[in-house]
Amino acid sequence: MKSTATRLNPFVLMLDPETVISAMEASVDLRQLRGRVCRPLDKPLIPKLFDTARDFDAQIDSEAFMDSGIELYADAQPAVQQRMH
Repeated sequence: MKSTATRLNPFVLMLDPETVISAMEASVDLRQLRGRVCRPLDKPLIPKLFDTARDFDAQIDSEAFMDSGIELYADAQPAVQQRMH
């Protein structure tokens, strides 16, 4: 019979799967667990705004251009201004 320390050591149990299976089958706690089926959600969490990529592209193209302000940053940083031009 194996010692308690050997039976409780997870690394030893990885090398002896038969011991693990027999312990699982003899476990009263595992037999008392209730099983249930978990299913994925019926509705996606992220709303779908566009039917196709073409609709999304059309929406982006119709929006006004947003200036990033890189010119203002370059004016404030002379070293960057030299590299940009």
